[in-house]
Amino acid sequence: MSTMEIYTSTSQLPDFHTRWLELCHESGHILQHPLWARFKEEFGWKPLRVAIGQEGKLWAGAQILLRPLPLGFHIAYIPRGPMLRQQDVHLLRELVRAIDQVLRGHRTLFLKMEPNWEDTSDARELLRAAGFRPSPQTIQPRSTIQVDLRPDPETILARMKSKWRYNIRLARRKGVLVRPAEARDLPHFLRLLEETARRDAFALHSPDYYRRAWELLVPAGLGTLLMAWYQDMPLAGIFVTAWNRTGIYMYGASSNRERQRMPNHLLQWEGMMWARNQGCTVYDMWGIPDEVGAHPEVWQQRVPDRTDGLWGVFRFKQGFGGRIVRMVGAWDRVYNRAGYWAYQLFLSVRR
Repeated sequence: MSTMEIYTSTSQLPDFHTRWLELCHESGHILQHPLWARFKEEFGWKPLRVAIGQEGKLWAGAQILLRPLPLGFHIAYIPRGPMLRQQDVHLLRELVRAIDQVLRGHRTLFLKMEPNWEDTSDARELLRAAGFRPSPQTIQPRSTIQVDLRPDPETILARMKSKWRYNIRLARRKGVLVRPAEARDLPHFLRLLEETARRDAFALHSPDYYRRAWELLVPAGLGTLLMAWYQDMPLAGIFVTAWNRTGIYMYGASSNRERQRMPNHLLQWEGMMWARNQGCTVYDMWGIPDEVGAHPEVWQQRVPDRTDGLWGVFRFKQGFGGRIVRMVGAWDRVYNRAGYWAYQLFLSVRR
């Protein structure tokens, strides 16, 4: 492969934004979409986009989020990237060299990258050959369940556990209605998030975080917030995104009331059908215990007796008939060894 040129979002390449979207649409995750960067910028991250190509055609790229640290240092993060038109070690090395050149000007301690690649020996070797090491921390869920949306709806239903099919139909019979949220519904969803966080003991972002996700992604056709109602009572809600043939169940919340009406089962079904109507072929349920992903042959049919942590979530998601998938995880490229280990020590003390 001949020498590549380096392009960034501040370069003089005509139509860089359009070309970036073309690359992202072909081989990118929604977390590599410019609107996601704009969203994260409002919450303390500085986005950079670095690409390599020839004669204006982009062959590879990475949307990088910079987080400032004291004394002018930064850490850099590539969520669910990079984007490569072909998974080739020489192409990845060329891109990494371009990224190194850009990050040097930002006093970066290290770069964390979480590729949107399944965990295979080839993927791990590709990352090692490009100068990365396995990271002790992941940010995005490493293991998940993915439902195949290519068959007709009846076939998708038939692949679910019988109890899940029954509960989807039961919710309808019991008067549960699902519809896309409007602006007036957002306070209801935020209250449901608080209720869910108290019940299941997990941390939340600020209310503005979820509100801005809705305000930025939904009008652009990249997401929807589906709410389940019984009469005038909000029972549950899920935020689903759609990009590059993949729907993702990103955020969910539910009430303690009327749970016998099974609103969550119907919501997931409607989320799948919404994603399918957007052209998605996969519905990613976004997060199960990594122990499950590490041993899918054990857990594909086995139901866990545990319900703590993500185990209860896994039992629920498992019933929708998807495939257990484990990603290659997080990998670090260290620029400042002393700073990197100081940062690791800080994280271990804080934990």
